[in-house]
Amino acid sequence: MTSETNTDLENDESKALGGKHFPLFTILTITLNHYQGLKKTFTSLQNQSFEDYEWLVIDGGSTDDSIDFLRKHRSETRAATNPFRFISEADDGIYDAMNKGIENARGHYILFLNAGDCLAAPDVLETLAPYTEKKPQFIYGDALEDIGTDPILKPARRYKDLIWGMFTHHQAMVYRRHTIRDFKVHYSLIYDVASDYDFTVRFLQKATTIVYIPKPICIFEQGGLSQTQASKGRREQYIIREKLNMVPLHVNFWILTVQTLNFTLRKYAPWLYWLLRK
Repeated sequence: MTSETNTDLENDESKALGGKHFPLFTILTITLNHYQGLKKTFTSLQNQSFEDYEWLVIDGGSTDDSIDFLRKHRSETRAATNPFRFISEADDGIYDAMNKGIENARGHYILFLNAGDCLAAPDVLETLAPYTEKKPQFIYGDALEDIGTDPILKPARRYKDLIWGMFTHHQAMVYRRHTIRDFKVHYSLIYDVASDYDFTVRFLQKATTIVYIPKPICIFEQGGLSQTQASKGRREQYIIREKLNMVPLHVNFWILTVQTLNFTLRKYAPWLYWLLRK
């Protein structure tokens, strides 16, 4: 669809909400029984210098202190500048929750920041905002990885290198919400680990306006699916490349081999891995 059609959609939605203002960003957080991580993400957002955003939390039915924390925050922010909403109910996993978040988001741009992840600095949203003026479909930047000491910079690769896997962390990618709907892109539930890769590939195969910001956007919390089930994630990426006809069979096998060697190096010789990354 054209940008004019996007504008029409935005106007229609605004009318449906009684002319209410749509925030520039939706920070979409998926969580399940991660109370400490949820508080960490919340603090990161509270420290932002830019206020035109909403925080939308999709909770999978937590049984720890998460719901009490979310209810308390909701009661405190009913009249706040940045709106806050949460949904807590059983779902079919993280990617089902992400789809639910997309359907309920109101911001013009969506940034996925799961419980435990943080924005890299208090001015991240303020830095991103000017880049949205021309309504690019996709914005991405560098990431920091929290490895227990000082966060380590993980520079983004070129988005055109997508055949090699995610070129930056998913939490350092910003998607235009109306473009997601125009393209009818959603997170596939057939993949347990690599659905974010599948989603991003299919989105970028159609996107034409892409912007890179040479600045860290997120601090990625260790221990997520992409790390705890890395081998399964690589196999799923192989299937995705094959299914979407991204590369010839022999190239696909070579990519899988290099990814495996890279993961092994990071696991058994992390000092060398990070040296090479720099």
